[in-house]
Amino acid sequence: MTNANDTQRIWLTGATSGIGRALAERLLEQGHRVALSARSESAMAELCEGHDNALPLPLDVADRQAVEWAGERLAEAFGGLDLAILNAGTCEYLDARDFEVELVERVFAPNFFGAVYCIEAALPLLRRAREEGGHPLLAATSSAAAYLPLPRAEAYGASKAALSHFMESLRLDLAGEGIGVSLIHPGFVKTPLTDRNDFDMPMRISTDAAAEAILTGLARRRLDIHFPRRFTLLVRLMGILPPGLRHRLGLRMTRQDSPVEARR
Repeated sequence: MTNANDTQRIWLTGATSGIGRALAERLLEQGHRVALSARSESAMAELCEGHDNALPLPLDVADRQAVEWAGERLAEAFGGLDLAILNAGTCEYLDARDFEVELVERVFAPNFFGAVYCIEAALPLLRRAREEGGHPLLAATSSAAAYLPLPRAEAYGASKAALSHFMESLRLDLAGEGIGVSLIHPGFVKTPLTDRNDFDMPMRISTDAAAEAILTGLARRRLDIHFPRRFTLLVRLMGILPPGLRHRLGLRMTRQDSPVEARR
């Protein structure tokens, strides 16, 4: 994203809720041609209503064939992509006393593999934009949880850490092609997903504030867009502490529920 005032061809996943919804509304208002993806067709239709510059592409990012179809549809409609924002994701917390592999798989499916499937679909279109003389950008929403292991976040944190590592490695390999890669590491944002959390969320911000931080970071082509910065800088600092100290701090955040209470 070179300038917020430039008309761009954009693909945004996870577009109908939370941060994605706030991003979609802003991008459409700015006049960009925006392909919007989410699972709910009715929510997609409501979001696109009245916007001739919106292209609804309802899909589940964890369905590779559906993502391939979306890539074909994008190629037909846009020709290329100037910006892809891979924002779709989910969160579930693991109870180690009742270990559930299926939960881990459910979280990794959209958070990591869904992003990889979308990258596979988006890269040819980003390369086409580069051939046209553009400066395409690939962005993905990770989490501040990728910076620091947290209690019950085995699945969520690992999926986001995997995504961050993947994107940083990909950034190195795409640099020679002139395709930028930005990572987004939000702290707590007030969304339907975080509304389900049963713990304190310090410095939680609105989706509008998150969207503003993301779009500003993308316009400046920042490698790491993290916010709110007071919170994310603290989490990053904790993540580089010596293992023993990091462990002791983590134990202080561990819930002390009884096994029976934890299963309710």
